[in-house]
Amino acid sequence: MEKIRIIFAEDHVLVREGTRQILDREKDLEVVGEAADGIEAVELVKRLTPDLAILDIAMPRMGGIEATRQIKKIAPLTSVLILSAYDDDQYVFALLEAGAAGYLLKDVSGDELVRAIRAVHSGEPVLHPAIARKVLDRVVQRQQAAAGSPVDGESLSDRELEVLRLAARGLTNAGIAQELDLSTRTVQVHLTHIFAKLGVGSRTEAVITALRHRWFNLEDLE
Repeated sequence: MEKIRIIFAEDHVLVREGTRQILDREKDLEVVGEAADGIEAVELVKRLTPDLAILDIAMPRMGGIEATRQIKKIAPLTSVLILSAYDDDQYVFALLEAGAAGYLLKDVSGDELVRAIRAVHSGEPVLHPAIARKVLDRVVQRQQAAAGSPVDGESLSDRELEVLRLAARGLTNAGIAQELDLSTRTVQVHLTHIFAKLGVGSRTEAVITALRHRWFNLEDLE
């Protein structure tokens, strides 16, 4: 079994140790590094290139927002999952725009955290749909003045655009599979190819990229 390789950044040792114990119980998860602040987290990602980085927001020396921004710059295929005590809109917007794939509050259960990690790794959203839509609205508004030039690299196929459009509507991988008469595994493969072509690590980033370059618009997602 190929494990999901994770680094975890949290300045409170007790929280870090407790979270490590939860993750270590799962056979498909492997914590390959721990950090006490954002700078250490960025260095770990640079050295280990994990599949997923779990970050707190409020950390000494460098907070979660800047750490997310730097991680996505040096390792775009590393997904970032925020685990925070704060649910303010300003943090949600800033972190999603910096490239975070998901945002959880610290009152979630261990099982919910594990499910979220697996969801992010497979390209599933981990935000409440209302929050995700609000974030997308805001990003699109800010990007309306930008030119709709294509991103570097390969363009998406018609099928990949179909998958991405349905993902933007909030469908799960299973829902997309049913809509397109595909297997869930095939949908996962399409999402993996989409992420690689766009140089992103999550469904949210891919949808934002598509909206920014006007491959489809919010009206198409109704």
